[in-house]
Amino acid sequence: MRRKPVVLITGASGEMGHGLVSALSQEHDVVALDLKECEPELTKMCRATMVGDILDSKLLERLASEYEIHAIFHLAALLSTRSEFSPEAAHEVNVTGTLNLLKLAVEQERRHSARVKFLFPSSIAAYGVASLAAKRAAGRVREEQCLDPTTMYGCNKLYCEHLGRYYSRHYRQLAADAPPAGVDFRSIRFPGLVSAFTVPSGGTSDYGPEMLHAAAKGEPYDCFVREDARIPFMAMPDAIDALLGLMAAPAEALSSHVYNIGAFNPSAGEFAALVKQAFPGAVIRFSPDVRRQAIVDSWPEDVDDARARRDWGFKSAYDLDRAMSEYLLPNIKKRYARA
Repeated sequence: MRRKPVVLITGASGEMGHGLVSALSQEHDVVALDLKECEPELTKMCRATMVGDILDSKLLERLASEYEIHAIFHLAALLSTRSEFSPEAAHEVNVTGTLNLLKLAVEQERRHSARVKFLFPSSIAAYGVASLAAKRAAGRVREEQCLDPTTMYGCNKLYCEHLGRYYSRHYRQLAADAPPAGVDFRSIRFPGLVSAFTVPSGGTSDYGPEMLHAAAKGEPYDCFVREDARIPFMAMPDAIDALLGLMAAPAEALSSHVYNIGAFNPSAGEFAALVKQAFPGAVIRFSPDVRRQAIVDSWPEDVDDARARRDWGFKSAYDLDRAMSEYLLPNIKKRYARA
């Protein structure tokens, strides 16, 4: 029986996964994979949903036997803060899990004689700036600069970028039956993502959305970074659109496997001022946590995304003002019945 051509999304139950399923299901049959059961609204848009672990080889074998996978969006990961508490588990999930999916892509290419697109969300955590002074002097950082991450998550992401490049260009290069073309690996180093629909879960870049959600609930917030802390951010809809745009780009137009993208980069104090403007009674205090602050200080103040703009036409739709007025505030107020 002929296998069904599909797009596979791992970590599909998150907000980015929801957005991708919604967009991709208009033109593709989607298989969604996550550790937990997908919501009914997500299930309706998919050809199939599966509950399971990317470390489960038998599950991946089942995927390979049932479907003809033409593209993989590999969103599943153990995120930055949790990775620092369980670095070995993070390495297993983030690196071995990615390696398993790259091997699946290679197997799929052999079966249907076509390159598999592999879309990989990387992170600004892949960067590591030596000092706060060096961070301020660096300005907008290019893809090849400051690659000395200080977190397990950042190390995992940077190594997986290299794995993707290897599987694209050099896989089994000395073998007599080396494949003529590798996996079509494409990666974006995302800045901090700000969502109106996902409750922050304690990530290292979550201080912005945390203060916004706290203000909407009428709760005080103690921010774990200094007022002058500054990293790049992006509204979630732009992040989803960026992945779709990179997927659609012709391979011959791409000069790299890894791309920066950015949108806005307010300081924590500037973001707090906007939150207080929207919620005049908001109580936001700055109580820096030395260790978490050090991680934020190791990430660049901004990124240079000229390569993405040139190669595949990336352009963010939301600057900070529009993100607040049209996306974040209306949806967060509605969530907490404050409209």
